[in-house]
Amino acid sequence: MIRSVRPPFLARKYYPDLVWRVNTFEKVLYLTFDDGPTPGVTEGVLDELRKHNAKGTFFCLGKNVRKYPEIFQRIMDEGHAAGNHTENHLNGWQSSRENYLSDIQKCAETVCSDLFRPPYGRITKSQIKALKQNYKLIMWDVLSWDFDSGIPASRVLRNVCAQCRPGSIVVFHDSRKAEQHVLQVLPKALRFFEKKGYRFGKLEL
Repeated sequence: MIRSVRPPFLARKYYPDLVWRVNTFEKVLYLTFDDGPTPGVTEGVLDELRKHNAKGTFFCLGKNVRKYPEIFQRIMDEGHAAGNHTENHLNGWQSSRENYLSDIQKCAETVCSDLFRPPYGRITKSQIKALKQNYKLIMWDVLSWDFDSGIPASRVLRNVCAQCRPGSIVVFHDSRKAEQHVLQVLPKALRFFEKKGYRFGKLEL
């Protein structure tokens, strides 16, 4: 199986309204975490970010925020950014425009943000057109593949360390599926890039 760490050039060309990377020469990375909040995992991520004075952006599922409001509140209290990731992790390619927008609106009841990331990175032109007036649509420059249990943590770390560049938007997951990888890899990645003079910012577009 081919695991693409960087998004294909044609995808970026076809979807020019989506944000793939922050255009900067400054040594800053934008670490993002999808699918939480998840007990144990999100707190572990937050603990590690705090050790390094790093900020991140958490693309939250509305249903998880409703289950674990205290974890979501900690994300906000510690100065991170939050983004809408739909209420129920809908695949835009398999959802009608109306159902997709309704699910996003449901998430917006608990996640007040103008940032949106489509689950699986799958969204249609029609959905984009409807959303771009109110949201900044965030994709990624580097996909860590931390959710794939079929690869070792060392490969996940290599994916991140080898591919990041100034302004990279990096995808991790604070989900149960990614738990083993993200909690092993994140501390090592933070130390690696700190030594190279990088800082870690939240998305404020």
